[in-house]
Amino acid sequence: MSVLRFCEWLAATPGSIALHESRYLYLIVLTVHVLTLCLFVGTAVIVDLRLMGLTMQTVRVTEVITRLLPWTAAGLVTMITTGALLFYAAPLLRYQNIFFRAKMVALLCAGLNVWMFHKGVYRSVAAWDLDPLPPRRAKIAGGLALVLWVVLITLGRMIPYQVYWLDCDRQPESAIVNLLVGCK
Repeated sequence: MSVLRFCEWLAATPGSIALHESRYLYLIVLTVHVLTLCLFVGTAVIVDLRLMGLTMQTVRVTEVITRLLPWTAAGLVTMITTGALLFYAAPLLRYQNIFFRAKMVALLCAGLNVWMFHKGVYRSVAAWDLDPLPPRRAKIAGGLALVLWVVLITLGRMIPYQVYWLDCDRQPESAIVNLLVGCK
């Protein structure tokens, strides 16, 4: 079964239809998604700014991360849960949305950046924990994370507006557009 066929099937399920057509539930899920995005990104930005040596230079990196990690994790789990529900409400529209696809790629890159940071430079944090300016690799990881979150938020905001530029229902489109958007 192709991803397109799976999304068509998913869109026809009673839960997807009910969530999509709900007067209030979809908006509540969307609101919670945005609010937890603020929680997650807000705490992540503080950590990233510390990694770049731009704030809290007298506070241990491990202390900043330890204190903010529970809030960041709670925001991430809630954001992913509500994001999955938003996808479930309109899977075919999301699948055929180039901004959604780009957002998923950027999200994967952000996760990879965090993973590489923790498997790499963070292993030696004891050696630079109190340094006002962390090592270059930590600064790069923090800066890259900030850039990726700006990209992710921008792409997320663009998702509802794809229909103004790229729409599978308006054919003919160029072959590259159809490929990127996932049109049949």
